[in-house]
Amino acid sequence: MKRTRYDVVVIGSGPGGEGAAMRSAKGGKSTAVIESYREIGGGCTHWGTIPSKTLRQAAQQVLDFRAHPLFQKAARAAPVHFPDLLRSAGSVIAAQVRMRRGFYERNGVTLLEGRARFVGPHEVLATAKDGDELAVEGAHFVIATGARPYRPADIDFTHPRILDSDRVLGLQETPGSIAIYGAGVVGCEYAAIFRCLGVKVTLVDVRDKLLSFLDDEMIDALSYHLRDGGVILYHGEEYARVEAQEGRVVLHLKSGKQVVADHLLWANGRTGNTDGLGLAAAGLEADPRGNLAVDAAGRTRVPHIFAVGDVVGFPALASTAYDQGRFSAAHILDAASEERLSGDIPMCIYTIPEISSVGKTERELTAARIPYEVGHASFRSLARAQIMGVTAGMLKLLFHRETLEILGVHCFGYQAAEIVHIGQAVMAQGRPGNSLGFFIRTTFNSPTMAEAYRIAALNGLNRLKGIAPRG
Repeated sequence: MKRTRYDVVVIGSGPGGEGAAMRSAKGGKSTAVIESYREIGGGCTHWGTIPSKTLRQAAQQVLDFRAHPLFQKAARAAPVHFPDLLRSAGSVIAAQVRMRRGFYERNGVTLLEGRARFVGPHEVLATAKDGDELAVEGAHFVIATGARPYRPADIDFTHPRILDSDRVLGLQETPGSIAIYGAGVVGCEYAAIFRCLGVKVTLVDVRDKLLSFLDDEMIDALSYHLRDGGVILYHGEEYARVEAQEGRVVLHLKSGKQVVADHLLWANGRTGNTDGLGLAAAGLEADPRGNLAVDAAGRTRVPHIFAVGDVVGFPALASTAYDQGRFSAAHILDAASEERLSGDIPMCIYTIPEISSVGKTERELTAARIPYEVGHASFRSLARAQIMGVTAGMLKLLFHRETLEILGVHCFGYQAAEIVHIGQAVMAQGRPGNSLGFFIRTTFNSPTMAEAYRIAALNGLNRLKGIAPRG
């Protein structure tokens, strides 16, 4: 058996693994990445963020095309189907793989094909698809194996009409109807995508409201727009069983309801990819959902082994995974490093319209008894939104009544994922830079969506009944 040794061995080439590998290599460490899939990029590139967001963008463009008065006749003559959207995702995935492979080559990171399994605290076996094994020793390891859709044992996911967020990418038809069980980020995003294609969508939520981590006003806006688009929403429901019949699926709910659809998309929960890793040989153990416990630096209970990304659970975002990987490598390079994830992590849900937020919600500020005020800007008042025909949406600023410090930014509508970063940058300055006054004093390009910040800031200032901006 061949053997090799590296300073840092990264298991998985998704955003977390890439971040760790790049930082380690740039820090002068000999670095290898072990990837079990035929291409690099991990779940983010091949089954998660990149394909689903490409599908969403294509669906948005279809919706805009059909809604534009100039193109309505052409749109009726040229129907778009789900497989058409999948082909657009394929080209983006291929481009991402080529680009990321170039990153590894330029930074001298060795790519090893195979499924990794610990055989000791400092050694893994990488088993290739042809059965060849390579023993890889490492001074440090970073586990970045990601997660996959949770599959209850009583549901037959081999049935062609029962899908999860991985298998839906192989759907070769546009269903007439689809039931989506689970109204988290994945469920809401796919509900919006399918509805844009004219599919009858029933979204079943196990909780009493959508995406409860969001500000209530954002939740209400999303619920309204999904329903206004024709999505049927059920809240507080649990499945009893799933019955796959000829030509349809019946989702039986414990309440007695039955949801009948052409396909079922199961979007309720994720499981960390730790089975088969041989964790016990490394002195590690995963929780029941396959996740690994880590400290703020990403270090597991075995000091030289780190874990990053979806395999550690919340927040399970591509953006945070990359930073987690970089910061874990920073601690490998310097044990005294103090690099950590930012306290204010932006969140984005790529529904149609999209939602993004950073900082505290009204609910959190009320519970903490922090005196705050609200500033609003409706997109319908923005010239740029009127020009683009995207007047549904708003920007909401939460700020301290006395210091005018920005406490939270919440955006719903066109380019929300981009707009929120302006507020994030101001919040990151800390006092005295973080102030409502920044937006009042700043000159924005016009017409732009960014002007919403000035409008929201002035709206909030007016609510204070004459208190002048400070800071």
